[in-house]
Amino acid sequence: MSNADPVLRVATAADLDAIADVMRASVLELFPNFYDERQVASAAVHIAHIDPTIVADGTYFVHDAGGEIVACGGWSRRGRLYMGSGEQSSDDRLLDPAMEAAHIREGFQRLDLMATLPGVALYLAFGFREVERTVITMPDGVATEAVMMERAIDPH
Repeated sequence: MSNADPVLRVATAADLDAIADVMRASVLELFPNFYDERQVASAAVHIAHIDPTIVADGTYFVHDAGGEIVACGGWSRRGRLYMGSGEQSSDDRLLDPAMEAAHIREGFQRLDLMATLPGVALYLAFGFREVERTVITMPDGVATEAVMMERAIDPH
């Protein structure tokens, strides 16, 4: 890892492979504390990848430390809640900020997200609340517990 101070910037299409590497490393490091071996292996394939649509939308960010991506995250203005969700054609539609939550911006009144178990404590610390615990079934049939969370955005 580079010793340079990370710089926050908007992700680009050129970052997609590096983002996937960071996401995969995160899953392999953090998920074993919350999920079994089969769930971790499935998550490394089905969760640890980026939706190029949100990168193209300019709503995904990276921390770049001397040319190395060391952290990443973003939000979506699209109808699907998380990568892989949304099989309806309307799930790729742009959200209405007056009526719907940003899927992690100015104009939106709340945020919502689907957290994997390793992320729950982080989101709670940032003011999110648990809405519902659920199980997401990956394309390979592996079921993984997740938590729907939301947070109001203070307009002031």
